[in-house]
Amino acid sequence: MADTSARTLKLLSIFGTGAALTAAELAARLGVSPRTVRRDIDTLRDLGYDIEAVRGAGGGYRLGPATRLPPVVFDEDQAVAAAVALQTVPAVLSGVRENASRALATLHRAMPARSRLHAEAFTVSAARNYWEFPAPPIDAEIVRAIGTAIGRRHLVRAEYTGDGEPVTLTLEPHDLVVWAARWYLVAYAREAAGWRAMRVDRITPRAPTHTPFERRDVPCGDPVAFVMTTHDRGDVAAEWPCRGSAVLALPASVVARFAPGGSTVEYRTHGSCRLTLGAWSWPGLAGLLLTFDADITDIEPAELRGALRSLRTRIGEGLRAGPGG
Repeated sequence: MADTSARTLKLLSIFGTGAALTAAELAARLGVSPRTVRRDIDTLRDLGYDIEAVRGAGGGYRLGPATRLPPVVFDEDQAVAAAVALQTVPAVLSGVRENASRALATLHRAMPARSRLHAEAFTVSAARNYWEFPAPPIDAEIVRAIGTAIGRRHLVRAEYTGDGEPVTLTLEPHDLVVWAARWYLVAYAREAAGWRAMRVDRITPRAPTHTPFERRDVPCGDPVAFVMTTHDRGDVAAEWPCRGSAVLALPASVVARFAPGGSTVEYRTHGSCRLTLGAWSWPGLAGLLLTFDADITDIEPAELRGALRSLRTRIGEGLRAGPGG
């Protein structure tokens, strides 16, 4: 009976997304047979929920438009996801720690005992990922201002601090992207008549413009792909004990996609770019460069060149000593 109730609750949460799904699709999500799904749908109908049958190609079942769900309907997996998200959000947004803690406490109180036990198993302690040096948490008010402009499709006037003096830009904000623990705005800059991927921590919005704009097609067809392949997105080289650079015989967009966090990519030619990055040791830094499997030139500083020579010698000796060497 408990399994049936848990499954019915999960089915209700799936219907809460508003999608129309076939019995086979619902069965695959729940790990049961289509016949069991139909019985669970009858159970929900007996409880007063309006579950519509959508006929024709692509039909299935969906929640009726007049149906009101309870204030909180989380299945076990959703509860865990929400609890983890509420614990980690202060790492990327400032000014929300107290609100996130209160929301997490409310969520715990609303959970059944079993779901609460599973969620608490994912309690997150403050930890530092030493392979990444993310920017400090973003001011939640800045994210709210930009996010509101995106939702309303209103122009944003903002100060942007790049490599030089701050500049005032008129932006058509399209999407916010969080990648490698950093916030980026994907926007069309009217002054430059071009698309930009911009670090949100360098943006200071002015007062709302209330001026609408028509949404454009984002480059790459996807804002995340655009951010990941844009080399001049405002990143700066992180502080490491060892830091160096080299010119790689690869397009800047390719290197930007796979460069470690805290590195910078500088466009040189259509097929080459300079990558600046850091590591705990010079051999470690040399190893990171080699992972790109491309010709490298103009290597700086001398310590990095020495580490590459040392690796070449060690690899050569290993190959000669090994089977068939």
